[in-house]
Amino acid sequence: MRKLLRALAPAAALLSVLAFTPQSLAEGHASSSTDVLVPGTDVGFSENGARDARTRAIAAENPAAVSATATLCGSGYVLEDAEPLPDARRFGTLFTYTKHATGVAGACAVFDNNTTTAKHMKLKLCPNKIGAACKVDEGTYSQYAGPVKGEGNPDAGWGGCSRVTAIMWSGSVAIIDRVMYAGTCD
Repeated sequence: MRKLLRALAPAAALLSVLAFTPQSLAEGHASSSTDVLVPGTDVGFSENGARDARTRAIAAENPAAVSATATLCGSGYVLEDAEPLPDARRFGTLFTYTKHATGVAGACAVFDNNTTTAKHMKLKLCPNKIGAACKVDEGTYSQYAGPVKGEGNPDAGWGGCSRVTAIMWSGSVAIIDRVMYAGTCD
């Protein structure tokens, strides 16, 4: 039993450092309500991101991409979702972030190009509010499209259920065409 405990103790210590590092040690990004950081970064997970096994796995495999995309979004954003697109072939990765601070709500998306060549890409973020304008970034990119970001008071529609559309073309054929939502939808 002692040998087993000695063998498990270092692994348990590492897990506690990676999975439960206090957000207060982070610099540059606002605290996540879950107080869990993406391993190897100062970026927090949102509550949804911390619960989602796929998001946690992609973030753990790609801490540099998580840090870079969070920096593009700005301070106060936490990782909501990381999704390989269109599937396990992973031509791209869609990172979505949310921000909830006193009097401010926000959503941000960055669409990573994981192919070896520049592709025509479109990334669109729309608030959950009728008649509000969407944010769009479209062009030919070798690295990423975005960030597209919306912020405002909580009534502006950016904090929850913002619609994200990510499209990537190879020639005239869409090889990725994904619509998802950043934040919790009621």
